[in-house]
Amino acid sequence: MKDHGNDKRYSVRNIPQPIRSDGAGATDLGPRDVMRDLQNPDMFVPPATDSGKVPNLKFSFSDTNMQLYHGGWAREVTATELPIATTLAGVNMRLTPGGVRELHWHKQDEWSLMLEGRARITAVDQNGHNFIADVEKGDLWYFPAGIPHSIQGLEEGAEFLLVFDDGNFTEADTFSISDWFAHTPKSILADNFGVDEQAFKDIPDSQKYMYQGEIPGSLQSESITSPYGSVPQSFTHKLLAQEPIITPGGSVRIVDSSNFPISENIAAALVEIKPGAMRELHWHPNNDEWQYYLSGEAKMTVFAADGTARTFNYRAGDVGYVPSPYGHYIQNIGTKSVWFLEMFQSDRFEDVSLNQWMALTPTELVESNLNVGPELMNSLRKSKWPVVKY
Repeated sequence: MKDHGNDKRYSVRNIPQPIRSDGAGATDLGPRDVMRDLQNPDMFVPPATDSGKVPNLKFSFSDTNMQLYHGGWAREVTATELPIATTLAGVNMRLTPGGVRELHWHKQDEWSLMLEGRARITAVDQNGHNFIADVEKGDLWYFPAGIPHSIQGLEEGAEFLLVFDDGNFTEADTFSISDWFAHTPKSILADNFGVDEQAFKDIPDSQKYMYQGEIPGSLQSESITSPYGSVPQSFTHKLLAQEPIITPGGSVRIVDSSNFPISENIAAALVEIKPGAMRELHWHPNNDEWQYYLSGEAKMTVFAADGTARTFNYRAGDVGYVPSPYGHYIQNIGTKSVWFLEMFQSDRFEDVSLNQWMALTPTELVESNLNVGPELMNSLRKSKWPVVKY
C-alpha cells in the first residue's frame, strides 16, 4: 500500500480528511483517490447544513466514453450517465481542420456553442430554404428537429458543445445520409436520382458519422442559391457580441427565443462569476437547469425541500443539473472567474430571486417568519437584485 506521505506531490497538510470543523467525521484510511478528494472539498466534507437524500447532480465529460474518428472525436453526457438529467443532453465534439460531421438530422432540436476554433455549418429547411455560415468562438447555432445539416472544421479546426432538448438523446440515434444510402437498394437510389446504378458503386457500406475532408474554400465559392431563398430565421447567433448584464460580481448574457427567435425549445444564460462572488440564491419556475462549466472552480448547494440539501463541487468540463424548482446558488471558490452555461428546455429564460421575493414581501411578515431584525430588510430594499452578486 502506497504511503502518500512520502510522495512529493502530497504533504500531510494537504491530504484532506472527512472531518468537519465541528469534529464530525473521522480519518479515511483508504484505499482512496486523494486527487479526486482534493477536487471535491465540499462533497468530501459536506457542510453541516447538508441533509437527506439528494440524487447525484454532477457528471464530468472526463468520465465519459470518448469516440475517436478520422476527422475528430465526440463524447456525450446524457441521462445514461446522469440519470436525473431528463430534459437536456450534451455532446462535446472536436473536428480537425477539414474534419466533417457528416450530413445528418436528429429527432431533437440541436443548440450549440462554439468553444474554440471555427467551423462551417450548412442546412436546408422543409421549405427548400438553404443556409451556410462560418461560426467562431462564442457563436451559437440552432437546428430544429428534423432539419438536415452538417458541420466542418475550418483552418483552425473546431471544438464545440452540442445540447439537445431530450435527456435521453444519444448520438447513436442520428439519421445520417451515408447510413441511409447504405441501407437502401442501389436500384432504388438509381430510380430516385435518375442515374445509373454504377453511380453508387463506391458508396459507404455503413455510417461514416465523421470523416477527414479537405478544408473548404471561401463562403462565396461554396454559395448555392436556392430558388426558394434563404431561411427566414437565422440559425446562428453571436453570443459573445451580445451586450452583457454587468453586476458587481460578474456578468450574464441571456439568450432565448426573444433575441434568437429560432431557439424555441432551449434557453440559456452564459454566466461569469468573479473570484469571491456568487450566483445568488434563486430557483427556476419553468424547467430544470442543465449546466456546463467552462472554467474555474465552483460549489453549489441545492435545496430540495423537506429538510434535504446537498453540496457539489464543479470544474471545467463538468455538467451540473438542478431539478425545477429546487433552490440553489453557485459560488466561486477559486482564484479565477467561473464561466458556466445554465440551460433550460424552454423558449424563455426565467428565474426567481430569493432576495427580490423577500424585498417585495411585507417587512413584518418576513421578520416574523425568519426571526430576523430590520437590518436584513433594510439591506434588501436597497438592493438591485443582481443575477450575480458578492
